[in-house]
Amino acid sequence: MAFPKKVTIREVGPREGMQIEKTPVSTEDKIRLVDLLSECNFPVIEVTSFVSPKWVPQMADAELIAEGFKRNPGTEYQCIYLNSKGIERAKATGKFDLEGVLSIIASETFSRKNTNRSIEETFDEMDERIAVLRNFDIPISTIAVMTAFGCNYEGNVDPQHVVRLISRTIEKANAHGIDPDRILLGDTVGWANPVSTEYLVGQVQERWPDKTIILHLHDTRGMGMANAYVGLKMGVTHFDSSVGGLGGCPFGGSQGAAGNIATEDLVHMCHELGIETGIDLEKLLGVTREAERILGRELPSKVGKARSLASYRQIPSH
Repeated sequence: MAFPKKVTIREVGPREGMQIEKTPVSTEDKIRLVDLLSECNFPVIEVTSFVSPKWVPQMADAELIAEGFKRNPGTEYQCIYLNSKGIERAKATGKFDLEGVLSIIASETFSRKNTNRSIEETFDEMDERIAVLRNFDIPISTIAVMTAFGCNYEGNVDPQHVVRLISRTIEKANAHGIDPDRILLGDTVGWANPVSTEYLVGQVQERWPDKTIILHLHDTRGMGMANAYVGLKMGVTHFDSSVGGLGGCPFGGSQGAAGNIATEDLVHMCHELGIETGIDLEKLLGVTREAERILGRELPSKVGKARSLASYRQIPSH
């Protein structure tokens, strides 16, 4: 095991954080948050979701956000869409780098609560999703397995079940002449621990050594950074995180719990380990403070409160 020299961090706070936020957030504040994050040199920012306002009213202003934020030439801007209507809305803005994802949920109960579909029904509809994405000329690059480590409804998820789901999804894609090169493992409601993270990542690496693994970790029970560390030790180079630790999952039975791992905590750990991120940590800490001002509360970030060690090293000694 050896740390990678560089990692890619996708900032998901503007989308995943705001998607379940109970505090009303103005469109202007959402736009400002994206623009401030752009100034931190993120390689990828997930901005918003083009989903039904009926089900996710917090995302009703997706078009206005798209119109308002400024694109940084060095940043890729992504969004979420669940169907052809969402894709049409996203494409019409002309602001996003659209990516095709084939997503499956490892927990049967969670799948039904989150998508109103069983796992088998999701597979049955996957051919249609592939066709829609291809019809819009959107490259399908990623297979995502959510609740890959466990679920509040069903407990621990068998890693071999996750491997089988990935294998079936790859087979579906291959049947259409597509070979996604990324596999996202989502700890959607915070069931992973360092041992289970090491085991599942190892199983996926052994089965598909040529594919890039993305870890989407939540800090619901305080394990998030420990799991990220294990991923780094195993050579994982792609992570999702959110500024201040925004986010969470409205369908997991853990409402009010901590959300995604805080981006500034992850960036700080990487920098302390000598791993390059390309992200300006001091600017990012300013964004965390602004996010707290917008929401009117403290966020669960650790480094956001204690400052980075690098900032202390710059203080002249007396």
